[in-house]
Amino acid sequence: MEYPHFIRVAYLGTAFFGWQIQSTLRTVQGDLWAALRKLHPDAPMPQGTGRTDAGVHAKDQGVLIQCPRSWEPYRLLAALNAHLPPDIRVLEARPAPEGFFPRHHAVAKRYVYRAAEGPAKSPFDEGRRWHSFGAEALDRTAMAEAASHFIGRHDFAGFRSPECVSKTTVRVIHDLRLEGVFPEVDLVFEGDRFLMHQVRIMAGTILDVGRGRIPAGDIPRILASLDRTKAGQTAPAEGLWLDRVWFQSRFGIGDPCPWGENG
Repeated sequence: MEYPHFIRVAYLGTAFFGWQIQSTLRTVQGDLWAALRKLHPDAPMPQGTGRTDAGVHAKDQGVLIQCPRSWEPYRLLAALNAHLPPDIRVLEARPAPEGFFPRHHAVAKRYVYRAAEGPAKSPFDEGRRWHSFGAEALDRTAMAEAASHFIGRHDFAGFRSPECVSKTTVRVIHDLRLEGVFPEVDLVFEGDRFLMHQVRIMAGTILDVGRGRIPAGDIPRILASLDRTKAGQTAPAEGLWLDRVWFQSRFGIGDPCPWGENG
């Protein structure tokens, strides 16, 4: 008999080649599985809410693990962390509800793209925030206008990686806003699902608007073109953080999604 447990995991992605396990490269899923097998050698592979790219960080990755016995939550958390490196931590552990699967039952996610600006980069931001060098300040008013055009249901075919294999490119952005004061600027993306590199391309495009390279009013035209070459650059992975995941409320994991569960 297997006992499913839900764990909430945070990690600094700098030294990882993404979430998904690979044969020769270090990944978050691989490290978690290795720690779990220290406790249960025959445990199946942990299953996450979704993939993150190489270098991307997470504050709230939801993961389902299977154990051959039930664990007291704190003991499971402590036992896993004892076998994990310091750049990945289990922050919460609990028995998983029957039938729950994190990827299938996630209804919304929040990503934060962390950037900074100015003539010099803080050493404390290395690997965790993308710096926009320049003597002129970013035009945050124009960036906020650009961000507003992305909110709603759109076809984001022009804002995905050529390697993306999603069957549909229509996604819903519930909210997209700017936070932070100079020199920091955080772009907060909240939506139902995201395509491969979608947040990084949107972030790069909004920052290009802030630099004056793309007019804020051009965003609707770029969206309608469905052409990746019309959008801005792909922002580097170092600034991207998976910040929060909302699940179907019937499972009782976290707060209900503020936008409902039907997209």
